[in-house]
Amino acid sequence: MSKTEICAKIGLMKCKRRIYILLTIILGIILSYIIHGGVELLYLKIAGFENVTWYMHWGFAPCSLHPIVAYALPFLGIVGGYYLGKFWWQIVYVEKKRWRFKKEKQLNNQ
Repeated sequence: MSKTEICAKIGLMKCKRRIYILLTIILGIILSYIIHGGVELLYLKIAGFENVTWYMHWGFAPCSLHPIVAYALPFLGIVGGYYLGKFWWQIVYVEKKRWRFKKEKQLNNQ
């Protein structure tokens, strides 16, 4: 089954919405790992390498952050990405508060 058949079956806007939310979830995960790296570097800089307890996360990567923090950040990235996607979908596609529409509205009012 091709992508166009799938989108035709569930409707184009529903397909676009699912892809939009999926991509914001991926963005949330990426941002959570960037934040993870920044927090870990800051922690290592403050604590020093000698005084740090190292944990094994995901079975292969040593990390200085506590496992709760290391597992909570990607989870928060997923949840935050989902709600961010829903929020911006509402603004961009439902309320149509985009720059292009504002510019067209200003041109029509003149």
